[in-house]
Amino acid sequence: MLQSVSPEARRYLTSTEWSTLYGGKKPVNPNSASASFRRLPYDHCALSLQLFENPLCDTEGNVFDLLAIVPYLKKYKTNPVTGKPLESKQLLRLNFHKNAEGAYHCPVLFKQFTDKSHIVAIKSTGNVFSYEAVEQLNLKPKNWKELLTDETFTRQDIITLQDPSHLEKFNIANFHHVKNDQKIENEELIRAKTDPAARLKYINAETKGVLAELEKEYKAPEESVTVKVVADSINAAHYSTGAVAAGFTSTVMAPETKHEPAILDESIVRYQRIKKKGYVRLVTNVGPLNLELHCEMVPKTCENFINLCKKGYYNNTKFHRSIKHFMIQGGDPTGTGTGGESCWGGSFDDEFKPNLSHTGRGILSMANSGTNTNKSQFFITYRSCKHLDGKHSIFGRVVGGIETLSAMERIGTDNKDRPVEEIMIESAQIFTDPYAEVDEKLVIERAAALEEAERQLKEAKASIPKAQLKAFKQSGVGKYINPKAFINKPVESAGEESRFSQPKKAKTSSGYSFGSFSNW
Repeated sequence: MLQSVSPEARRYLTSTEWSTLYGGKKPVNPNSASASFRRLPYDHCALSLQLFENPLCDTEGNVFDLLAIVPYLKKYKTNPVTGKPLESKQLLRLNFHKNAEGAYHCPVLFKQFTDKSHIVAIKSTGNVFSYEAVEQLNLKPKNWKELLTDETFTRQDIITLQDPSHLEKFNIANFHHVKNDQKIENEELIRAKTDPAARLKYINAETKGVLAELEKEYKAPEESVTVKVVADSINAAHYSTGAVAAGFTSTVMAPETKHEPAILDESIVRYQRIKKKGYVRLVTNVGPLNLELHCEMVPKTCENFINLCKKGYYNNTKFHRSIKHFMIQGGDPTGTGTGGESCWGGSFDDEFKPNLSHTGRGILSMANSGTNTNKSQFFITYRSCKHLDGKHSIFGRVVGGIETLSAMERIGTDNKDRPVEEIMIESAQIFTDPYAEVDEKLVIERAAALEEAERQLKEAKASIPKAQLKAFKQSGVGKYINPKAFINKPVESAGEESRFSQPKKAKTSSGYSFGSFSNW
């Protein structure tokens, strides 16, 4: 059993030993009667414990500040010092007078007030005097006229604000609002909770300038609400998210116990259902061009072209480059060959198919400035140019308007391959849009899947049989308990017991006996 070690062996004192045995400082409860006296100065508010600016007092001479006492009375309706009921109409407005140095003093004797001065106020006027002035000029000569206004008053109208011989009312530890921790949150406290800069009270001019500049430029990040997307029967992948395995094998991952299928990107779901080609007509000032788009083979490139045509992106744009026996290029709204963007903004990746080649006249392909830099510009070939295979994404061909393409090729160009006559795309007409048809089918499929899920849920709820308990004759407690189950069964007779008893085995001796060795 462990024994306590003596202080001599330890060579040090614990906090408990020092406070209880050797005269050290003992912890004192601030709300207890033995708490140390905490003096409140006469020019401080008894509620906010700060210098008052608009002083008010009650009939007992407790001084409060106007901005502190009014909200407190609205909430608690009690005296902050005594805890007695108090209303705002019971408060008296005090008129303190200051000398040339800005200190409070008696307006009659011109003596400056201190923490040892005897200070009184006249209830009828609210003027504050030293008790010496009132005693010498009012009480002794029995002159019951106020020293400044000559208004009549009585002895009961004299309110003692501070008496040096009775300072118990200035003990902060005895205040009712201090004992019960009653507080009113003013604007500064509320602002300090929300604005960290409100706590900075003493900062230099440079810091103030930096904070002011930061306040002008800083923008709080917008709170984005993330909604968890749940996989449905259409976009659910055949593999899981891997969250269960990651939560089981990694200590930094949140544990998961339910397998959830991964969610396929919406473009993958849509592109898998596209089985048709798209058809678009470009109306130019030379003539129409009917284009067939390979939507089932290069879905992303064709969707970009169809969406730009829908938005009118190509309307009133020029074919800015034409090279005879090679191709004609357009799709740049700036007409310089350096502009344009995809329907999603920026650029997108290439789509190459081995069965699509720049063979023959009228091949529709994407113009780019390098790998995966497709935007809005495209070109139409005048002749075969197989050297462009694997570099530019083919997404269609001209199926009507070959004579228009020939007319474009006959227009001359300058030394920068710009047509001398403007070749304009006036408008784009969409005949067949496979993407819009797939989107409509997906909406119908999702609605049908939702209805089917709701129907199955209702059937599952309806198929659950309700438990029906058999009620017996008795009522109240034990209504559903069969009383026959507790009837004592008769004890079996000794004869029956012997009939079913097992036969006793013959005892065998544990000693050694001689015999032959035939079993060897």
